[in-house]
Amino acid sequence: MGQIREGARLGAWAVGGVIGLAVLYVIGVFAFGGAGWITAPFRGEADKRENTVGSGEFRQTTYEEFFDLCEAVQNAEGTIQALQEERKAASETRTTQIDQSITALKATRIESVNAYNSKAAQEHRAPFRDKDLPYRLDATAERTTCTN
Repeated sequence: MGQIREGARLGAWAVGGVIGLAVLYVIGVFAFGGAGWITAPFRGEADKRENTVGSGEFRQTTYEEFFDLCEAVQNAEGTIQALQEERKAASETRTTQIDQSITALKATRIESVNAYNSKAAQEHRAPFRDKDLPYRLDATAERTTCTN
């Protein structure tokens, strides 16, 4: 019976030693940055937000980008109008060129309207759109107003 007790005691010490080493290992992992991988998703989201929305450069660029896109729409509209005026007195060859230019400008205008509307709908960009700019631009409108 003494040998069984001695074996059980050694077994208990061995199990206790393994558990103790496991506990020390876990403590070491957390103490030396192992917990970082557990909190990485939270820290990653915070870093991402800080690098975009929290960035002054991002805010300023986004603010200006809305004006630039709206201005691009207005520039295309102005050029289309000028070409339509020129078309009235243009030769046949020039009329063909003007028609091609108008078609291209209409496509460019629609691209700019879509880019503006897309960015205005993005949750992280929308707060930086100036309050005087429209929420959305209308691709079918003949004239665009960039201030309310």
